[in-house]
Amino acid sequence: MTGTPRTIGIPDLSLPAFVLQQAEHYGDRMALVDVSGGDGYTYRQLVATVHRLAAGLHARGLRKGDVLAVLAPNVPEYPIVVLAASLAGGTVVALNPIDTLDDLAGHLTDAGAKLLVTVPSEVPKATALTTRTTVEEVVVIGAADGASSLSELFSEDPLPEVTIDPAQDVAVLLHSSGSTGHPKGVMLTHRNIVATVLQTRTVTPLGADEKVLAMPPFHHAFGLIMVMSASLLQGATIVTMPRFDPQGYLEAIRDHRITRLYIVPTLAVLLARSPLPDSYDLSSIRSIVSGGAALDPEIARICRERLGCHIAQGYGLTEAMTSFMQLEEPLVPASVGRTAPNVECRVVDVTTGDELGANHQGEILIRGPHVMKGYLNAAEATRKALRPDGFLRTGDLGYLDDDGELFLVDRIKELIKYKGQQVSPVELEAVLMTHPKVADAAVIGVPDEDASEIPKAFLVTKEPTTPEEIMAFVVDRVAPYKKIRQVEFIDQIPRTPVGKIERRRLKERTFVP
Repeated sequence: MTGTPRTIGIPDLSLPAFVLQQAEHYGDRMALVDVSGGDGYTYRQLVATVHRLAAGLHARGLRKGDVLAVLAPNVPEYPIVVLAASLAGGTVVALNPIDTLDDLAGHLTDAGAKLLVTVPSEVPKATALTTRTTVEEVVVIGAADGASSLSELFSEDPLPEVTIDPAQDVAVLLHSSGSTGHPKGVMLTHRNIVATVLQTRTVTPLGADEKVLAMPPFHHAFGLIMVMSASLLQGATIVTMPRFDPQGYLEAIRDHRITRLYIVPTLAVLLARSPLPDSYDLSSIRSIVSGGAALDPEIARICRERLGCHIAQGYGLTEAMTSFMQLEEPLVPASVGRTAPNVECRVVDVTTGDELGANHQGEILIRGPHVMKGYLNAAEATRKALRPDGFLRTGDLGYLDDDGELFLVDRIKELIKYKGQQVSPVELEAVLMTHPKVADAAVIGVPDEDASEIPKAFLVTKEPTTPEEIMAFVVDRVAPYKKIRQVEFIDQIPRTPVGKIERRRLKERTFVP
C-alpha cells in the first residue's frame, strides 16, 4: 500500500537564505537566548552576526565543501555557527559531546574537518582530537586557553559570492544512532533540510510570539531541524538549554513563559507522572511535539489534561526527518499519523520486497525531498538504504491502515527470533509498562541453544518485585512464544538523547546463560 503525499513547493534556496528570509522583518524580537537569561541575540543581531562570521570563516580559509565541526551543547551561538558555515559554502558536522574520544576522532577523520568549534568545558577534549584528526584549529565559544575565540573570527568585510547548489551541496553531516550498527555520517543537503523545515512548519506551525525551549540537542536532526531551523524561520524565540535536569527544565518553562515544547517520551513521563510540575506555573505551554520514539497515548492524555495544551507526535529518522505526524487527539495507540507533505510511503514484504496492501506488516519505505543524499564514504551502505527508485529503506516494521495511518511495530533487526517466530520487543515493553510496579522497561533477545533467541526484560521498578511475578504477569497477556523468559533489574534503562532504548548496550552486558 502506498501513502499518497500532499505537495508543497520547495524554494531553491540554501539553508541560511531560507531560514533567515524573514529575520529582518522580525527585527528586535529575540531570536536566541540562553536559559540563564544571559547571552542572547535579536533577529537583527542574528543576521548581522551570521554574515560577519561567514565572512570571517572565509577569511580563515573555509571554502565551499570544506568541513567545520561543532562539539557543543545547546547554546545561542550554535545556530549562528551552523548558518554562518553554510552561508560560506561549508559543511557542518555536528558532534555529540558525550561520544567517546575514539568515536569523535572517527567522525572528524571521516568528514575531513578542518575547524572544530566548541565550548570552554570541551577544549581539552577538542585539543586532544587535533593530534588524531584532520582538525587544524580549535575555536571556542567564549574564551579558554589553547583555543582561538569565536569572536576573533568575525569580519566586517563582505563575504565573497558563494554559489550553492541546494539539491547537491551537503549542508550538515549528522550521525545515525547506531542502535543497530556502527554510526554512519548522514549527508543532508540544503534542499533536504529546507524540505523538512517546510514540512515542520506545515504540520506543526508556530503562532505569533512563541517561545521554544531547545532541549533536544542541536547535534541531532530533531533539535537541528525541527527545533532550531523551523523555529527561526517562523520568528520564534529559542531558549537554549545546554543540559537537562528536571527542576531546571521546569524553571525554564516558568521563567521564560515557554509556549512550545519539543520532547521525547521519557520527558513526557516526567510531565505526566512526576509531582514536580505541580510546583511550577506551566500555564504558558500551548503545544507539545513528541518525537524520537513512540509516545504512550495514556501518557499523552495525562500531559494534555494536566498542562491544558495540545500534544502531537511525529515519526522520522536522521535520514528522513518529519515523515509522519499524528496531530489529532486523543492519540491513537501505536499510530504515528499520516504522511507529512511531499512524503510517499510504501510497505513492502521484508523478504521479497513486494508491495503489501493495507493492514499488512512489512518494511516501511519513504521517499521525498527530505530523504538524505546518502551516507558519507559508505557507498555500499548507501546502496542498501536507498533503492534505485529513491525510496529509503527505514528498517522499521509497520503497516498502513485503510485511512493511511502508519502503525509502527518494531525495528526489523531488533525482532527476536524465537523458534522461527518473530517477537517484538516493543510489544513486550508495552505490556511490561502496564505492571503497577514497573517504572521503565526494555526487552532484547539473548542467544539460546534450543530456541535461537529468547526474550529478556530489563526493568526499573517502583517497588520490590520478583522475576517470577513479572514473568507470570506477561504470560497472561501474550501468546506463549512471546513470554518473557529472563528478567534483570537495573537502575536505569540506557537511552539515546532522543529517548530510544540503546539495546546494543543492554546486549553488551548480557552473557549467554
